[in-house]
Amino acid sequence: MSTSFHEMWRDLLPIGRDADSKGYRRFAWTGADADCRAWFRAQAEARGLTYEVDRNGNQWAWLGDPNAGDAVVTGSHLDSVPDGGAFDGPLGVVSSFAALDELRGRGAEFTRPLAITNFGDEEGARFGLACVGSRLAAGQLTVEKAHQLTDADGISLPQAMERAGYDPETIGADDERLARIGAFVELHVEQGRALDLTGDPVGVASAIWPHGRWRFDFRGEANHAGTTRLEDRRDPMLTYAQTVLAARECAARHGALATFGKVGVEPNGVNAIPSLVRGWLDSRAADQETLDAVVGGIERAAAERARTDGVDVSVTRESFTPVVEFAHDLRDRLAKTLGGVPVLPTGAGHDAGILSATVPTAMLFVRNPTGVSHSPAEHAAEDDCVAGVRALADVLEGLACS
Repeated sequence: MSTSFHEMWRDLLPIGRDADSKGYRRFAWTGADADCRAWFRAQAEARGLTYEVDRNGNQWAWLGDPNAGDAVVTGSHLDSVPDGGAFDGPLGVVSSFAALDELRGRGAEFTRPLAITNFGDEEGARFGLACVGSRLAAGQLTVEKAHQLTDADGISLPQAMERAGYDPETIGADDERLARIGAFVELHVEQGRALDLTGDPVGVASAIWPHGRWRFDFRGEANHAGTTRLEDRRDPMLTYAQTVLAARECAARHGALATFGKVGVEPNGVNAIPSLVRGWLDSRAADQETLDAVVGGIERAAAERARTDGVDVSVTRESFTPVVEFAHDLRDRLAKTLGGVPVLPTGAGHDAGILSATVPTAMLFVRNPTGVSHSPAEHAAEDDCVAGVRALADVLEGLACS
């Protein structure tokens, strides 16, 4: 098993890696994404699995009859955030194939169909919406809204899919496919240090915090940086800057998280006062009431400062995922199978969270010693990765071989 894991990891590692940053740029429907998809297909075919791509571009590799129903599914995603790490997503996909190899090595006899999947565009790095593939399948993203998604160059999602050789006219809810799934288990590197603090290599997820993305548009007046008096300016950058500080303050006050991690400026000239500053807020909290309080506080702070600066501000919620409580019976079964490993919540969104409204889902986390994620410094130790594969194999054996 460890040999197959290391071989797969070695082959996948260079795909989409930037030579300068050492981070990954595996964005949806790009060349790097195509190479990742080719790698997935090769792994499926090398194991004699039935390979298929669903109507939304998600990849599937089946052991057993795909149409039999009550299938056990595992997997994750292969795309990345800009300059992301190697483990977020790919660890789950590689571990899924390695767990199947482990089970075959044990001589396990499968009584339910097993599938490994790679969900497309989980990170949302290109089109600004996370979990596009799973959202479409689950009916949580309408075809109309999907067609309206565009990247920074103005290329729409349908155009990108078509250029990559996929038919965008087929996208949409895939109720029949999801009805054939009896359980979905996603393994993922932990994005935080909870397991490092408890000393455990593997844990089970209890819940995902509610979270969302909001776009703040600050509109002022473009003018000359060298000739416009400070008191005559309508500078949206000032309003934006104060809103960033307010976000930190609101999050700290409520024990939540708030981050402005992306910003766009027009006309974006060194010697020009901006006419528009557009900032994207990511906010997460343990419960809906707290999240509402944080985002509401940030919006009020932005509006108050905008009045002082003579700036107009508008806020648009671009995506939102409510709190996810993973299926308790499945979660508890996994924890028992693994000998009482820690059960912990997470603030990170996942395809498992999207599918949880339709399919019984659970998650396994592999220890991240630094807690760093969405960065080239993201890491999991070799022994912990192997422990994760064995844990996933134990879980799948209990679900699909009993």
